[in-house]
Amino acid sequence: MKNNMADKTLRLILGDQLHYNHSWYTTTDNAITYVMMEIRTETDYATHHIQKIVGFFASMRMFSDWLRAQKHNVVYLKLDDKNNLQSFEANLDAIITHNNITHFEYQLPDEYRVDVILKDFSSRLSITSSVADTEHFFSTRNELGTFFDGKKIFLMESFYRAMRKKHNMLMEGNNPSTGQWNYDADNRKKLPKTHKPIAPLVFDTNVAAIVDMILQTDIKTIGTIDKAHFVWPVTRTQSLALLDFFVWECLPFFGSYQDAMMPNEWSLYHSRLSFSLNTKMITPLEVIERAIAAWQKRPEIIKYNQLEGFVRQIIGWREYMRGIYWLKMPEYAALNFFNHKEKLPNWFWTGKTKMNCLKDAITQSLTFAYAHHIQRLMITGNFALLAGIHPDEVDAWYLGIYIDAIDWVEITNTRGMSQFADGGIVGTKPYVSSSSYIDKMSHYCGNCFYNKAKKVGEKACPFNSLYWNFYDRHEDKLSKNPRIGMMYNVWRKMKPEDKKALLDQADYYLKHIDTL
Repeated sequence: MKNNMADKTLRLILGDQLHYNHSWYTTTDNAITYVMMEIRTETDYATHHIQKIVGFFASMRMFSDWLRAQKHNVVYLKLDDKNNLQSFEANLDAIITHNNITHFEYQLPDEYRVDVILKDFSSRLSITSSVADTEHFFSTRNELGTFFDGKKIFLMESFYRAMRKKHNMLMEGNNPSTGQWNYDADNRKKLPKTHKPIAPLVFDTNVAAIVDMILQTDIKTIGTIDKAHFVWPVTRTQSLALLDFFVWECLPFFGSYQDAMMPNEWSLYHSRLSFSLNTKMITPLEVIERAIAAWQKRPEIIKYNQLEGFVRQIIGWREYMRGIYWLKMPEYAALNFFNHKEKLPNWFWTGKTKMNCLKDAITQSLTFAYAHHIQRLMITGNFALLAGIHPDEVDAWYLGIYIDAIDWVEITNTRGMSQFADGGIVGTKPYVSSSSYIDKMSHYCGNCFYNKAKKVGEKACPFNSLYWNFYDRHEDKLSKNPRIGMMYNVWRKMKPEDKKALLDQADYYLKHIDTL
């Protein structure tokens, strides 16, 4: 695009729009200026993990350096710059006025909150404005809504198959290349005790300047950081290195062990690409293409179930959650199907609990700003749901503690999949379990203070009584759900004295939740 010399365009790049191959950057134009900003409205809307704030700021600074190296005009406002007015609107107004900007452009935000801000800002401008696509996702914002138009059930599997067909991923014509769409049943193995997972690829970026800047403010953060050795990718080159490490070293085991959990093993065979993907340093298309290419080169080592499980997470679950978000927001953020009201236990912020599974998952989250999906769903999320924690509390914790947590993907997974606060829009049943599932998929229970086999009495595993208490409390809302009717049959057949003992045990634990 070439502008007249009198015309000046300002283009805003958000912190999760670091798309190195976006069409915006294919040509340079002196009449176009790009603006990026580190602002308090973004650091303060939730209490973030310090690694999350640092990860975004470091990645943004690297991206702005790259833009300048490509000869683009860039205005970059650091958090402590004296002329930083600490909000999108105030900074944009000042830059537009100071530089005599005649046209404003931005890319579609992924967060509803920011979308509203930028729509309102553009609507009151006296200059022209336009919006561009981020050129990142497989589907549009509204595609899922159109796909399920008129339907009451939004089945992810249906959308996943449609995405596979549309983008010709692992397909032969209109059929899946192996004759089978989904290999989830093959992907639920526990890690053998003697199995030592591969050491994760981590990076070694010095982010001391950013950490010191944050510590000199009153920004409230959680978690810890090694400022001399930041482990997360902050450039496209690092992101691609992590992708290559995953497809060659981890993908051969990913599918089988994607639900497995082991103490002191924070990465296992997971890709840990979500931060790079959610900031758009890499695209879902290139992620899937590299995984398929690795499988095609080594089909005897990378079995098909390992590949399909990964592809389903990217083109299926990720796109599905984004579609639900744009279909159901802003009302979705207030849904509370069970009317849960309790606060998170204080040990969610410290990891100091006697329950091994929760201690490990929370401590890991505080240390690395990361936990894999089963730790989030079936450990921390499971406990929060059983304990009747208010979804707002759970949302705030997940949004803050994880480096990959951006509202569009966090709230649908947390309020929907994890807490069933949406009443079944995302999940067909609440994902709750007693100790039996945790023991089946992990090695947490063996050395725990609590006894996994005990339902009541001293040192009885809290998950066991809380599990039955949850079903008892919500029988009116759940008893007709066909996927959990069997559990109510078991509950109804229990002796009255056994039921009472379970409910009394659960009541005791809930009243003393901060000491568990």
